Parts: sequence; C-alpha cells; structure tokens
Amino acid sequence: MTDSQWDSLAIPIGVAYFLRSSTGNGVVALYPSPAGPVESLLPLETWAEIQRENPSAEAIAPDVEGLLVYRTREAHEYYIIPIDEFFKLIGLIRLKWRGFSGGTKCGGRSPSSATR
Repeated sequence: MTDSQWDSLAIPIGVAYFLRSSTGNGVVALYPSPAGPVESLLPLETWAEIQRENPSAEAIAPDVEGLLVYRTREAHEYYIIPIDEFFKLIGLIRLKWRGFSGGTKCGGRSPSSATR
C-alpha cells in the first residue's frame, strides 16, 4: 500500500482492519478507538486500486479474516488475520488507550506485536 493510497483512505490513526463482508457485498474498514471499533467510509476506487496491485488482498476469506494494517512513520506492516484476533487487539488497545490518538505505545509493545 503506497502512502498516497493510505492517505486517501482518511483513517485518522495508524491501525486499520479491512474485511470482506458477504452481507454488505464489499469491503469494510475498521479502526480502533477508546469506545471500540469504528467503521470508516472506504473510498471504493482506492480499495479497488489496492486490490489490483496486491492480489493477496483478494484472497481474504469473507466474514472470517481480514487485512490488519499498522502504519507509523517507522513501520508499514500488513497481516492477514482472523476477525476474532482483530477484536482481541481492539480490547488490548482500549485497555491501554492514552490521549486523543491512543498514544505511541500499547503496554510497551507496538499494537502489531500483541497479535503475534
């Protein structure tokens, strides 16, 4: 995912989860907040571009797994993980959330290391 593609998604923090919904017939973007997961309005043309350039994004099983994206200045990490692991991560993030953006650390670990 390029920086311009990420920026066009307009996700306000550096963690997001993209899952294919069979009932919604499309991709849903979620990101963590102090109140739990928040759904982001996903520009369909940007997601289509990301899928064209990354065929593994098309292989995500609907309603079962999704793409976890962790982006900071230092890290650009991508994982295909089960949905339940994403919601566990949301719970961990909520426990450690600090300030408006969540802070720079999640219990001394990056959010991505919580799922490894």
